[in-house]
Amino acid sequence: MRRPTLPRPALVMLPNGFTLGSLFFGIFAIVAASRGEHVRAGWYIVTAGFLDMFDGRIARATNTGSRFGEELDSLVDAISFGVAPALMMYFAELNHTGWDWIFVWLYVACAVMRLARFNIEQAGKSKVFFQGLPSPAAGGTLATYYWFSQTELYQQTAIGDLPWQSILRFLMVALAFLMISNVPYPAWPRFSLRNWYGAFGVLFFIAVVFALFLLPKQFFFPVGVAYVALGIVIAIVRGLFDMPSPFDNGESDDLDEGEAVPALAGAAVRRSEDHHRRRRRHRGRGDRGPDQGAPEGNTP
Repeated sequence: MRRPTLPRPALVMLPNGFTLGSLFFGIFAIVAASRGEHVRAGWYIVTAGFLDMFDGRIARATNTGSRFGEELDSLVDAISFGVAPALMMYFAELNHTGWDWIFVWLYVACAVMRLARFNIEQAGKSKVFFQGLPSPAAGGTLATYYWFSQTELYQQTAIGDLPWQSILRFLMVALAFLMISNVPYPAWPRFSLRNWYGAFGVLFFIAVVFALFLLPKQFFFPVGVAYVALGIVIAIVRGLFDMPSPFDNGESDDLDEGEAVPALAGAAVRRSEDHHRRRRRHRGRGDRGPDQGAPEGNTP
């Protein structure tokens, strides 16, 4: 059989470069938050989210997915969407003199466990739903709260009169446990114009880009909260109507950045070799005499 063509090293590093770029902005967000620059810290985490969204698509387009990229992506996500937004919330809103740092630990611990479970159960497989809240969505929701708190909608309406100190603690705990829950969350559809779901993904991405430049402070936190609530609503509806599990564990070409292309190529070679060995064994059985056939009771 023809050996699989290996991608060039420059192409292999391209998706991993986007992943490391996400790490860069995650660390930069921690530094900015520690300096009290919370608006800039939110921008850095949102930028890390966009880089994280594109690294998998670049890996598929260039056929350079690998197990290394899968593990690297999870480690980076733990920092950019676990540690960074939790510390940003701590520096911006939580009490520094008490035990509020426990909320940071709980959120980061659940983010790490969520990523570890994802690598075992869903990484490298096609998915319409995520099992549990994705860490980028949870981190983006936390990171954009400070943006929302600086808007007129927040400061000049009854929204600003709510007990946000208590609400934010509850929000961190809720996001933490939703990440390690079995609540189904819709995955971002592949960009395509061949079906309505892919076309919706394209339109929604365009809307997000426009909102990023026009109304970023008013848009992202409410949308993040709405996405968090959407998963809970889906779980309740499926429970009430006793619907089957929505998690798609079948393999297809719709894989994340961590799709192990070399491993899949090796598996294809092994399956082909096993097929040829089985054919040789069947031909050998066919040459035996009539008294060497299948045992009685096993004939069709």
